Amino acid sequence: MKIKIEKGKEYIFDIVRKKYVRNLPEEWVRQNMVAYLNKEKGYPLSLMSIEKNNKLSHINHRCDIICHDKNGKKLMLIECKSHNIKINESVFEQVLNYQKKAQAMYMLVTNGEKHFCFRITKDKPVFLENIPSYTDLIN
Repeated sequence: MKIKIEKGKEYIFDIVRKKYVRNLPEEWVRQNMVAYLNKEKGYPLSLMSIEKNNKLSHINHRCDIICHDKNGKKLMLIECKSHNIKINESVFEQVLNYQKKAQAMYMLVTNGEKHFCFRITKDKPVFLENIPSYTDLIN
């Protein structure tokens, strides 16, 4: 991770947006998840979007990370929380609200320490033991 200090504030380089952003706890989780998905799971950086606007019922929401296939289909919607935020029912509700508009195949919620990856099948979440690779999702 590229880190810089400017005017007493720490910034981290976002490899997707190709710019430095404030290194706040949630941003640290987001950037580490991007790096993990890219390096360990094979998700192309060029097919990721960060903080994409997702309008639902006339309210703008920003999805932390959305991974796409080469045709633009949304494969995975990812919500990142700071490491000190517990992943609870309200976090899952937030992701499910984003999902109503995004219609991604899978959802992932993480606080950097715990990760929950799932998809909705017959209106019920089906949790996965592992985060699928990019190849697994496009096949």
